[in-house]
Amino acid sequence: MSWVIETLLTLAAVLMLRLFVVNVARIQGGSMLPTLHNRDFALVWRLPYLFREPRRGDVVICHYPGRKMKRLPFLPQAFVKRVIGLPGDTLEWVEGELLLNGTPLAEPYLDPARCRFPRTRPPVTLSPDEYFVLGDNRDSSNDSRRVGPLRRRAIRGRVVCILFPLKRIRRIR
Repeated sequence: MSWVIETLLTLAAVLMLRLFVVNVARIQGGSMLPTLHNRDFALVWRLPYLFREPRRGDVVICHYPGRKMKRLPFLPQAFVKRVIGLPGDTLEWVEGELLLNGTPLAEPYLDPARCRFPRTRPPVTLSPDEYFVLGDNRDSSNDSRRVGPLRRRAIRGRVVCILFPLKRIRRIR
């Protein structure tokens, strides 16, 4: 009987760690190129977001409202994006250039070959509980430009490093 209790306690501890502290995510798709590649495995740190808000530039795991996994429709589908807009910010595009609160945003992590988004879009001002997330591959990313800003509760954790493949192990900033 004691082995059953030990097994249940171990499973509960692993579940709590996975839910509140750390997780591993498999990247699917190319929306975060060149930062993250298809089939990368990334370490997702959940604990900090229990105590602080996401920061601009954080690469995060998030859930879009109403988007569920195809094979398991009772689970929300996870996406990996970069936090660009924080509560209260105003974002707009003028001839493809992203303006944050009226100033061009420096984005050294972008590959110009993947960001040929030449449109002009009207300003979007975020409410006190909204975040604007974008993929680094702006030409091929389903992000806040399409689904709208995300509520704080939709941001689940911060990607801190690539674990696999071994030749790509590095910290994500």
